Amino acid sequence: MDLTLDEEYAALRETVADFARTTVAPVIGDLYERGEFPYDLVRRMGAMGLFGLPLAEEHGGMGGDYFALCIALEELARVDSSVAITLEAAVSLGAMPIDRFGTPAQKARWLPRLATGKALGAFGLTEPAGGSDAGATRTTARLEGGEWVIDGAKSFITNSGTAITDLITVTAVTGERNGRKEISAIVVPAGTPGLTVSGKYSKVGWAASDTRGLFFDDVRVPAENLLGERGRGYAQFLAILDEGRIGIAALAVGLAQGCVDESVRYARERTSFGRRIGEYQAVQFAIADMEARAHTARLAYYAAAARMLRGEPFKKEAAIAKLVASNAAMDNARAATQVFGGYGFMNEYPVARFYRDAKVLEIGEGTSEIQRMVIARELGL
Repeated sequence: MDLTLDEEYAALRETVADFARTTVAPVIGDLYERGEFPYDLVRRMGAMGLFGLPLAEEHGGMGGDYFALCIALEELARVDSSVAITLEAAVSLGAMPIDRFGTPAQKARWLPRLATGKALGAFGLTEPAGGSDAGATRTTARLEGGEWVIDGAKSFITNSGTAITDLITVTAVTGERNGRKEISAIVVPAGTPGLTVSGKYSKVGWAASDTRGLFFDDVRVPAENLLGERGRGYAQFLAILDEGRIGIAALAVGLAQGCVDESVRYARERTSFGRRIGEYQAVQFAIADMEARAHTARLAYYAAAARMLRGEPFKKEAAIAKLVASNAAMDNARAATQVFGGYGFMNEYPVARFYRDAKVLEIGEGTSEIQRMVIARELGL
């Protein structure tokens, strides 16, 4: 079995890695500390075609696949996760629902701008009282005079309040079927009357990404803004989330590998008691364990992506990849901070940013506990 990337994937990886090193790295620290969204970097990534990697050429995309997106996410996250999650959420949660379930008219309207990064999409699922229990949706939508009328609230929604946000796909209760909530997905254009976007959250990490709450008060959109089949919104989202978990795993691997990169560099330069700290076996072993974790997590997301691209079931493998990779990211961030010592606690060093960014990877797009539930269920338990 050959796990070597083919020429096209390898070229993409090198291109994105060079962009991350030469364009993202010099500016992201300042943007991060100011909590400023990286509009110029998004524009540049759009020009590179990164937002359209898995989208069809007829819709302005690159005609690639989801694994190509994962490679880009890993290389970006080796330098910064705010930029990486902006791309991941814009594609996986913003564009892919339209691509997977949209009508021809919806695709023609929304995808060309999303594919080029000129606009961002968001997905409004999580609610203030919901958390992991996405099925407990309280936001409602009723048909009235050929329009959906939406009321409710969403929380922790990435890319929902930028100056280039074009749409938010919202899950809402649209009725009842067989005694259970009927949940549908509806596309709400940014700026629709009645839609209020909260101020930016004050976050531990991902400080240069956009994350906000949403409030819907008599928000009215045309009936044709229904995305996919009525009553299938929750099932559609679960399908999107399976793919997204592979993307988050790739991002987590990038962070884990970035911790290795920075630790190796520092261990070669920093001296203590008259020797470079990389000469001490304790430091060598710590970094070796970090590399092993990153390598293992990469294999996990490669395997999940391979099954997805072959059209085989991959729910369990995606959950495994997300669980293993997020653990690796958190463990490596902790270890890298320890290698750096006091300097690892200073925000001027990338490992401090990595440490702040790592924790949310065990929470976002399905907590580690949810991943274990998925794995157990797939095992028949």
